[in-house]
Amino acid sequence: MATDVKEAGRNPKRVQHEVRKQVQNTGIGTKSQQALKLQQEQLKIERKTVSRKQREAEKQRQFELKQQKRKEKHRGR
Repeated sequence: MATDVKEAGRNPKRVQHEVRKQVQNTGIGTKSQQALKLQQEQLKIERKTVSRKQREAEKQRQFELKQQKRKEKHRGR
């Protein structure tokens, strides 16, 4: 009986998700496709780091501009 309860308790969507995940993990067939995928992943990581640096630089520039404006407002007091 305990096995029947356990079987009934399994979520079918979760089971389907796990099966799809296992099938997807088999990977791409040919070496050239694997090389292309690896190159794409490396470019993706590089793009992410460059965009992160640009975003941080822009954030820092905006912060410094805001600080400068605040100083100018209080300059005459």
